[in-house]
Amino acid sequence: MRIFVAGVSGAIGRLLVPLLLAAGHEVTALTRRDPAALRDRGVTAVAGDVYDADSLRGVVAAARPDIVMHQLTDLSTRDFAGNLRIRRVGTRNLVDAALAAGVRRVISQSISWAYEPGDEPADEVTPLDLAAPDDNRRASVEAVARLEEITAEAPEWVVLRYGMLYGPGTWYTRGGLMAEAGNLPSGPDLTSFLHVEDAAIAAVQALGWPTGPVNVVDDDPAPAATWAPVFAESVGAATPPPAGSARTAWARGASNDYARTRLAWMPTYPSWRTGFFGRPG
Repeated sequence: MRIFVAGVSGAIGRLLVPLLLAAGHEVTALTRRDPAALRDRGVTAVAGDVYDADSLRGVVAAARPDIVMHQLTDLSTRDFAGNLRIRRVGTRNLVDAALAAGVRRVISQSISWAYEPGDEPADEVTPLDLAAPDDNRRASVEAVARLEEITAEAPEWVVLRYGMLYGPGTWYTRGGLMAEAGNLPSGPDLTSFLHVEDAAIAAVQALGWPTGPVNVVDDDPAPAATWAPVFAESVGAATPPPAGSARTAWARGASNDYARTRLAWMPTYPSWRTGFFGRPG
């Protein structure tokens, strides 16, 4: 198949492209940088800006893709406003370009911690937290919801609700943002993690998944009081002191039961307990 990938320079994209090529797909990669650097990787690289809607339509049409994959983020410098813009505006432009080119399937990157409050790890039918009282969280969830709504305009679509990514190129790795002093949380709030390699593998498998959202998380949602000391040990950071006694209601983790039982997706790194140290389960 011909796959058009936006977001090839991110932590997932760098792993995703070789997997797609190894599976025999033709890959066109959208980049804002010098396309020559990507052509050495065996892809057709095209220069473009996801915010230039007219140009993007031409680039996607010329690629004649069967599938468009949206792996765009803007978090390398912790630019939360930029990330919200990508989810709203970038997704709009990319999906419009895909639909104009006659693309039937769109696969987009989303997150698994936008669900409404609850006591158990959330599954895919759990509503998103659109009524969040905190302004910043509500803005984030609204942008996620908009990304997913736009993606769902395609005749066939998959939204990958990834867990908190860790591993090379992410915030959660040696030298990454969360390894810096004072950045680690502590307390009862639950997080569902996902190794970046498992995120890329899921994206390839999603080429054949049925339409709908999918939680792509590991098997081991855990409170910060449990996982933060293990992460700190893995990167040589200071262990954060205990903090907080009440869990934030929406920090509930997510369930991967649908991906495991219905889609046959199995994480190579089923738990952060070994994954933080680079060891599969």
